[in-house]
Amino acid sequence: MAEGTNGEGKGSRGQSSDEAALSARLGSLDHRLSEIRDSRKIGTDSSGNEQDKAQAKASAMATGLRLSSELVAGVLVGAALGWGFDRLLSTSPWGLIVFLLLGFTAGVMNVMRTAGVMAKQSERL
Repeated sequence: MAEGTNGEGKGSRGQSSDEAALSARLGSLDHRLSEIRDSRKIGTDSSGNEQDKAQAKASAMATGLRLSSELVAGVLVGAALGWGFDRLLSTSPWGLIVFLLLGFTAGVMNVMRTAGVMAKQSERL
């Protein structure tokens, strides 16, 4: 029996040193994991800024396409109406010229109005 108690004593001392070693390894692992998490946070923050820049660029391109399409649509609608009036009333180039100018004017006014509305919305933000 004396041997059994000595074996248990050595075993408990061995466990306490093993526990201390495991605790030290756990602390080291925790420290390394926190460093990795911090480095990933910094990486995602910089990629977030890049995403914001890409979204702003895409938004600016969308705005430019919208404004240009409104101008072109005004001119095309004016030209189509002028051509139709010329065909209907037999006033060869005059209907096309007048309505083309009216379409251009309407397109420019739409662009200015849309740009003004967008400017007011960006001021609110």
